[in-house]
Amino acid sequence: MDQLQALLNDSLIRTKHVENAAIIDIKERQVCASTFGFNVPPENALNLIYTFRKNLLQVRRGGLYFKEKHYKCIRADEHSIYLQNPDGGLIVVKTKTFILVATYRVGMYPSVCVEAAEKLACFQLRKLLISPSKFSDSITALCSITDPRDEGNRCINIFSDCPVHL
Repeated sequence: MDQLQALLNDSLIRTKHVENAAIIDIKERQVCASTFGFNVPPENALNLIYTFRKNLLQVRRGGLYFKEKHYKCIRADEHSIYLQNPDGGLIVVKTKTFILVATYRVGMYPSVCVEAAEKLACFQLRKLLISPSKFSDSITALCSITDPRDEGNRCINIFSDCPVHL
């Protein structure tokens, strides 16, 4: 398993409120990592890149098709798109270099999926600003997002000043 796939598993899938996830490299215009068994078709990756560049208003009005399913838009801005359908939802977060895609299904908390995806995107934005000695501690804090019903919830928000707002 490569490092990006491990990061997706540790910071998103481990929350138990993210079903699948992928990272799209905007410059390369392709998926560079995804969770096991999650395939993002190339046309969907290109569509998400285009959506952030020129199509946010259309997505707000009419939703978006992703993997042959229609999603209704809940929120869309230059940093994030939140979409939902009867089977679950899709959270898409853009950074300067990547687009993070996270899905959730019925029975999962959308708010936990959003928080985990937004924090991972903030991590990607700020990782170069964190000294190597603090890198391990930052990953531990990032990966501590848990089910809010857990009594041991110890989520540490190390990204409170992140430009991507929840």
